[in-house]
Amino acid sequence: MRARTTLAIGFLGLALGQAEVASASTFHVTPVQVSLTSASPSMLLSLGNESDQELRFQISAFAWDMDDQGQMQLTPTRDIVFFPMLLTLAPGMERKVRVGSATSVGAAEKTYRIFVEELPPAGVTKAASAGSQVSVLTKMGIPIFLEPQHSESAGAIEILGFEAGHLRYRVRNTGNVHFVLQSVRVHGFGATGEDVVDRQSDGWYVLAGGSRTYEETLSADECTRLKSVSIEARTDRDPITVHLEPPAGACGPKAQTEPKPRGE
Repeated sequence: MRARTTLAIGFLGLALGQAEVASASTFHVTPVQVSLTSASPSMLLSLGNESDQELRFQISAFAWDMDDQGQMQLTPTRDIVFFPMLLTLAPGMERKVRVGSATSVGAAEKTYRIFVEELPPAGVTKAASAGSQVSVLTKMGIPIFLEPQHSESAGAIEILGFEAGHLRYRVRNTGNVHFVLQSVRVHGFGATGEDVVDRQSDGWYVLAGGSRTYEETLSADECTRLKSVSIEARTDRDPITVHLEPPAGACGPKAQTEPKPRGE
């Protein structure tokens, strides 16, 4: 994985007046994902400076969860230990960072994120940074998975409601290890099998025991023509599918035929 200090361009330069753009810096971290087990509770990350300037870094770790909208929830943790916490790399230099677990495995996979955060160059004060140069410092998050003793991957699609032209559903992880939700496709068909709705949404990680909620809003025409719906969640493991027929009242009053004008 590579990260770049972004150059300030266009409107940013205008907004900051005479500020100069700092030269770009590049670094990499490998691997991009860490898997720990009871038999292998630690491993090494490789952090490399590919730029022509000295770079400084700070490392931190958090317990990682996801809400049903796909947003990360981070909590400080002591379950993950690492060394060093602060380091400086000369141009072209590479350094190993030891990462390990300080907790036991559980019945379900435990998930964390370790962050490698680029710090301002040594000796650069806030005033100098604000006055003469503009740079965006990168913070890169690496997922850490502490695997359970026995892994089971499973998932399901649950229909939460289908009324007034709104289809709500969620993709639930019913196993004890994470999966990556690559995309979710809602495909609706009419009476003769013709396509009525074909929409695709993005996904991300769905952690053990977690879920991701979606909602599709159908037009009056789409809803009244709809006779069957297929929902497919494509993951990095097995696909998850469900088929349904719109229940009575699924379209609601908003999707009914418009009333005739008065006098007819």
